[in-house]
Amino acid sequence: MTESTIKIVLVDDHAVVRTGYRLLLENDPGIEVIAELESGEQANQQARELNPDVIVMDLSMPGMGGLEAIRRIKAKNPEIKILVFTMHDNVSFVEHAMDAGASGYITKNNAPNILIQAVRQIATGEKYIEPTLENEMNVQHQLGKGSALSNLLHREFQIFCLFAEGLNANDIATDLSLSVKTVANYQTQIKEKLGVSSTTELVKLAIANGIIEI
Repeated sequence: MTESTIKIVLVDDHAVVRTGYRLLLENDPGIEVIAELESGEQANQQARELNPDVIVMDLSMPGMGGLEAIRRIKAKNPEIKILVFTMHDNVSFVEHAMDAGASGYITKNNAPNILIQAVRQIATGEKYIEPTLENEMNVQHQLGKGSALSNLLHREFQIFCLFAEGLNANDIATDLSLSVKTVANYQTQIKEKLGVSSTTELVKLAIANGIIEI
């Protein structure tokens, strides 16, 4: 290992997936995977001790999930760079992940070399967003429009996604360390902003926007 080696922590709830990414990344002599974690909670708890250069993190994981983990890790460890590596190709996810503090965003359907390229680029302090997603964001901004989900605040978007995945208010409150009443208030705000009146309509909107799949 040399002084210029990029230290990586992988965060994904699937062990087989982590193994594949580790093998891919460590084919590059300038990259070392120093830990594998399976949840946002673990990443938040161990980030300071592990002190990686880059955390490569999925978004959809049991518990608090990737978005909340990004926010908490960056609040306590602003020097750590975070690359989102996920199946979600919706621009709203990109915007909220970057707003939470991520330095990069790529989807899992990219060629293997893109993961290494993104890691190397954000390790230098630059941003990296998958070109197709970045182009889509730029087009939406130029047209002055975007998904209705883009109007949700960070916490609202988190809770919207969790409700859409089928979690109830009690589960969400536990995962995000909030009171049930607070979650219920957020649910009301979310429905008002999105113009829906029921959880069923909320789920349909999530499906239409590619937030969840059927």
